[in-house]
Amino acid sequence: MSSAPRRRAGFTTVELMIVVVIIGLLASLALPAFRRIRQSSQDKAVYNNARQLSSGADQYFLETGLSTATIGDLVGQNNYVKSLNLVANETYPDGYTQGVTLTVTGVAGVRTVTYAP
Repeated sequence: MSSAPRRRAGFTTVELMIVVVIIGLLASLALPAFRRIRQSSQDKAVYNNARQLSSGADQYFLETGLSTATIGDLVGQNNYVKSLNLVANETYPDGYTQGVTLTVTGVAGVRTVTYAP
């Protein structure tokens, strides 16, 4: 028999700490990129909603001969836009005027998206 101590298989505390530090560094690099991608996708979805509202308003203006509309005139089961799904707790204007830029405020609480027809 050998008198040398037997080494047990496994990781040391230092090795585990190094792995944890590396994972933390990778996460700190990935989170800002994820946040930017999320903001971009929210802005695109809000912009698309604004485009649909503007298109529905144009149809409403053509059919009624009016130049202003409320959100109730445009959104609803039997109206021009069936439903308006909020993606970032944004606020859409209550009234729409023909040819006027549509500004959606409060996107994720801080941003504004503007759609020019």
